[in-house]
Amino acid sequence: MREAGGGRLARVQGVPLRRSLPVPQGTRPAGPGVRAPVRTRRGRGAGVPRLGEGRGHGSLGRMRVTTWSLEQTSPDGLPAVPAPSEHVTVVRAETPSPEFSRFLYTAVGGDILWTDRLALSYAQWQETLGRPGTETWVAYEKGTPAGYVELQAQPEGVVEIAYFGLIPAFRGRRIGGHLLSYGTARAWDLADRWPGLPPTERVWLHTCSKDGEHAMDNYLRRGFTLFDTKVEEEPDAVTPGPWAGAHG
Repeated sequence: MREAGGGRLARVQGVPLRRSLPVPQGTRPAGPGVRAPVRTRRGRGAGVPRLGEGRGHGSLGRMRVTTWSLEQTSPDGLPAVPAPSEHVTVVRAETPSPEFSRFLYTAVGGDILWTDRLALSYAQWQETLGRPGTETWVAYEKGTPAGYVELQAQPEGVVEIAYFGLIPAFRGRRIGGHLLSYGTARAWDLADRWPGLPPTERVWLHTCSKDGEHAMDNYLRRGFTLFDTKVEEEPDAVTPGPWAGAHG
């Protein structure tokens, strides 16, 4: 779900790809919701790299991280994925709550190096969550939070899926596919709930080689397509967890 890239999106989960897509060559002009243009991979194996290729160690104390950016320009290819059971529901957290959002962030991202928001102050959390067009949709199983999607409106009808993921105990139970499809559909109808925002024209996200093992496949199955790839080095880090010793 950036949770990839710098510890974001990511933010979601990717196994080695069983299929590959052509990687756009050269650079993509920057635009609303698009990072600064970066050069895509060329040469041998210039398709989508197998997840994990970008996670080797670079210089001492650093690791190479591959970030993949994906997009939808129409909701037509988005499949509806039913909830895996009657006990799973997805509800919008309509009242911005730094305490609740930080809990979700650390519970979902603690084992996959989500670190970019850990240093935010309470006021910064409030400001981020209170921006027009920012929404948090939470999946529950029998009343217990299982994961979440955070949407962020950007200029010119662009919506970013800023964060998406499941708490480790709920992964591998078909909740993720349902939550991602549901959350993406809410990105496409975001303007219906926010008077003054333009209709959604594009939904995008990025994931990276630090994310979980099913991330990329999950996105591809929801109709997202790859538009950018970059590899960079980041400081090696210990997974923080929601607290010391969590997840065994």
